[in-house]
Amino acid sequence: MAWTEAWAVNEEQQLPTYEAALERVGLRRGDRVLDVGCGTGVFLRMCADRGAAVAGLDASETMIARARARVPEGDLWVGDLQALPFDDDAFDLVTGFSSFFYAGAVVAALTEAGRVARPGAAVVAQVFGRPERCDLDALKRGGPWRPEIVEELMPLPVEQSFDVTWAYEYAGDDALVAAMRAAGAVNASSSAILDALGPCRQPDGSYRVSNEWHIVVARVGRTSTPAG
Repeated sequence: MAWTEAWAVNEEQQLPTYEAALERVGLRRGDRVLDVGCGTGVFLRMCADRGAAVAGLDASETMIARARARVPEGDLWVGDLQALPFDDDAFDLVTGFSSFFYAGAVVAALTEAGRVARPGAAVVAQVFGRPERCDLDALKRGGPWRPEIVEELMPLPVEQSFDVTWAYEYAGDDALVAAMRAAGAVNASSSAILDALGPCRQPDGSYRVSNEWHIVVARVGRTSTPAG
């Protein structure tokens, strides 16, 4: 399985997060939406189907090629989260689902998201939830993770935060390994992945990987109206 196809399998199972985010921030027909780290364009397809004008950016040319096939009407770019190729105040909603923390400088990426969002627009950032509620934490590297760090680093006023939990499903060992490697466990051996996620294996050999996601909604400050 090609890695972009394996990534798409993961992304297509993230609809609960996308639905939860849109329920909180709202989406109107004609809104301009930017998804940074847009992957294969699943979220953008959802927004376009609801009447939004969509744009996306990803560091991978292969991902963007897949996204262009999924969302041919989208304005899609290969680029850097820290240097977005869009004008100031261009979007009604800016999102980053599991993308901001891949930036070299997280605050810079979040600041860029705020720059291209119009006054009053929402900026949505999704990160891993509490480690004890994340099956995928077994594959993460580094020290203890605190989901609330995104609120601490967010350079915009935080309006709300909430958690969403759902389970990814994979047909068997090969599908699980391919999906995990596409999602970032590229240096892990097949046996290491299967051992780490062994508790998620179902009696029929499939896998059900439950994960909590922490979502933060910030809001760009509104410009004041000059006194008449």
